[in-house]
Amino acid sequence: MEESNNYGHQHPLLLILNQDQMIHNQSGATHCSRCGEEVSTPCFCCVEHCGFYLHKVCADAPLELNHPFHPHHPLVLLQKPPSFYTRCVCDFCDKTCTKFIYHCSCELDFHIKCALFTFNIAENNLKELDHVALQDEELEDDSKCFGCREPLAKYTHFSPDCGFNLHDKCAELPFKLNLECHREHPLVLQFYSEPLSCKICCQVRRRRGFVYGCSPCNFVVHIECASQSPLQVIKSTNHEHPFTLFNGHQHPLFLMLNQEQLMDNQRGVTDCWRCGEKVSAPCFCCAEHCGFYLHKVCAKAPLELNHPFHLNHPLLMQNAPYSSGMYICNFCNKSGHKSVYRCSSCDLDFHIKCALFTFNIAENNLKELQHVALQHPLTPTENGDEKLKDVSKCFGCREPLANYTHFSPCRGFNLHEKCTEIPFKLNHVWHRKHPLVLQFNSERLSCKICCQGTTRGGFVYGCSPCKFIVHIECASQSPLQVINSTNHKHPFTLLLRQVPFTCDGCGTEGNHVAYTCGTCNIIIHKNCISLPRIIKSKWHDHRLLHTYFHHIEDFRVLNCLICHNEVNTEHGSYYCSKCNGIFHVKCVTKDKDSYEIVENEDEIEMPIESSIIVIESNDAGEATKIKHFKHMHNLMLGPFVGGYENSCDGCMLPVSDPFYHCSECAFFLHKACAELPKMKNVWHHGCKEPLALISDKAFLCGRCYCISNAFAYECCGCEEKICLRCVIALTPGARSCLKHEHPLFYYTKHNGKCNACGMTTQAAFCCKDCNFVLDLDCFSLPITARHKCDEHLLSLTDHDDNSYSEHYHCDICEESRDPNHWFYNCATCDTSAHRYCVLEEYPFLKLRSIQEGNDHPHPLTFVKKKYYYPDCDKCGEPCEGVALECSKSECKYIVHWKCVEGTYLWGW
Repeated sequence: MEESNNYGHQHPLLLILNQDQMIHNQSGATHCSRCGEEVSTPCFCCVEHCGFYLHKVCADAPLELNHPFHPHHPLVLLQKPPSFYTRCVCDFCDKTCTKFIYHCSCELDFHIKCALFTFNIAENNLKELDHVALQDEELEDDSKCFGCREPLAKYTHFSPDCGFNLHDKCAELPFKLNLECHREHPLVLQFYSEPLSCKICCQVRRRRGFVYGCSPCNFVVHIECASQSPLQVIKSTNHEHPFTLFNGHQHPLFLMLNQEQLMDNQRGVTDCWRCGEKVSAPCFCCAEHCGFYLHKVCAKAPLELNHPFHLNHPLLMQNAPYSSGMYICNFCNKSGHKSVYRCSSCDLDFHIKCALFTFNIAENNLKELQHVALQHPLTPTENGDEKLKDVSKCFGCREPLANYTHFSPCRGFNLHEKCTEIPFKLNHVWHRKHPLVLQFNSERLSCKICCQGTTRGGFVYGCSPCKFIVHIECASQSPLQVINSTNHKHPFTLLLRQVPFTCDGCGTEGNHVAYTCGTCNIIIHKNCISLPRIIKSKWHDHRLLHTYFHHIEDFRVLNCLICHNEVNTEHGSYYCSKCNGIFHVKCVTKDKDSYEIVENEDEIEMPIESSIIVIESNDAGEATKIKHFKHMHNLMLGPFVGGYENSCDGCMLPVSDPFYHCSECAFFLHKACAELPKMKNVWHHGCKEPLALISDKAFLCGRCYCISNAFAYECCGCEEKICLRCVIALTPGARSCLKHEHPLFYYTKHNGKCNACGMTTQAAFCCKDCNFVLDLDCFSLPITARHKCDEHLLSLTDHDDNSYSEHYHCDICEESRDPNHWFYNCATCDTSAHRYCVLEEYPFLKLRSIQEGNDHPHPLTFVKKKYYYPDCDKCGEPCEGVALECSKSECKYIVHWKCVEGTYLWGW
């Protein structure tokens, strides 16, 4: 009997070697204190008979195990699963862990016996295990091989102690393996710790067990895929050549060469397992009729493709690489969800057929493709009446197709006759340093001749070391020597020298094709010759005139109203002569739908229709008494005797100077809100139709998504509505914020955190002088607000003067408050509250206003009950929030706004 005093137990332990000793010391069914299983000899037993037992194998388990199947990190022995686990499952046997476990931060967990058993497997190369021949009927609970997880054969190797079963073939698996599909490093037998897809069958499996893997390359192969012969040769009696197939499929495949064979085997519409398209002959079909089909071209596709049009890196075949399981092909611009050829370095994705088709184009120099003469891109083909709407452009130059084209029937790629003859390499006069090579435009560079960027698929001629790109159509054109311009009185002549220059048309740099006007000393890009002289833009209320240089009498700096960067007035720009607004050419013409060309320059510009009629003015010409078309009474310019505790009926923000008020009713309008025109174009709305000013209609703002019933602009086309707060805030130019000393400018692309709420924003109001950022919602926050938690007005506050951290809480919801975020505060009562707690759910709904258009016979009024809460006529719950109440006192009808919101906003 061997005595021990280890293993974290207070009493000495005795080593029990046989079952008689065990029965003598046992007081009943006992379990190991480490693994939790019923104890058996050899084991350790407490000499005090306190019920503490340890299997000898559990007692000898090291505190840290360097496991050959997980070489990157040691497995650490823990007394219990980590606290953040809701349920701990052994990554080997799939059973729950409750006691001691071996744990790795890779989210791997093992029972002690599982970890030690697999360690023994690794050390003994799977050969020196106790084994017994089992028949199928004995394998009810362990009917799958723990190595490959496939069903067991009749005779298996297994460990009687743990019940882990192995195929005979899996007992012979080598620890390391060299495969043709990964020649860079040997593959090592290891735990399947990351759910990577097998590089042979391209499947991701959630199961446990082993894989062969190369950790530095994130390369994984299932055991069954690695162990089967990688090439399956299939001989067809109808074809002279055998076909090789690298399939990763568990059953034999056979080749079908015609549509009749396919129809005999099909049980419905079937898709190719690799490309996802409807399968057609010739194709491979599973001999077991399990629904597995492969196009012949997809079956023969290599796992690694060295593509002539992408020379820098190979394209690797893999499953759709994104979390959504979808990708966009960089050649045809269509989505895919099956296997993909991908270059992770350049973020290039290609359908299998697109990659192979373009590879064939490169190898055959665009000449040996199957082709059919088409009368017109929209003419029906011989195979049916389907119109070629999606293939009406040449995939090479992306220009409209001529009458006769070459095309591939299997995929619908169309080519001009001229594009079938374009060379693979090209020596171009504008880039004499290196030849240009036909390639994918993987970096989306701009063409050096036309200076136009591209997001389209297709090819370009390029020199990768020099980052030089030329569109196929630009490379094939002979540049015109002289071009007449509609925007300039003199012709432009081609400059036959490659010189760097600043374009006098758009103000940006150029290096290659340039045209000059010797009379005016102007140098210009070719495409800038055709810049329109006058445009009408959504970014501005007046017409904009193009000029090659801008005369200014003083030395002030003029900034573009879109990007807010300085405009070099010595070069081309668009400007407004009425209000001195100026724009970079590239900024104002970037979006083709945001402007229209004024063809007739002599046409009189229609004046902007004002919303007000001026009745009286002061000596300075300022309107002091007006009539607004949205209010029945005349409005007077402030100040107002009643104070500034009301809200503007136009934007619903608190009234501040200057403003107009009605002497007959409680109606207020900021001067800026009152002077907005009846009709307006805005740059942030996609429709070409103008927007009309409306009021007294509940709506959801299309920019800030707040619900309001104040003034708004409604699109005459799509009927989208935008509140006045957003329209005014997003009007180009400098904006002022009471919480910041410098002017703010809105940037449509800005990745940063808002100073007010701490949220990351993609577009924001930014300060040029400091790192101050506000998103649209926070920019439009009311400076003051009322809440029943305090009798005084609460002020928007951007810092916390209270030095005690325990006071960083909201006095409304009593939750914690971030002192770095803006909040509302009463300095008199020392009340502090979250912004959303003060403003509540509908801060921009105007109470006491009439809501038109409802299924109730009387007009309804927006209300918010304070002292009693009648039951809603829709849901029966008390109306504690915003509600609609019948304006007739004798009618007691009232409904939650939430209950009828859908009816008024979307017509549900």
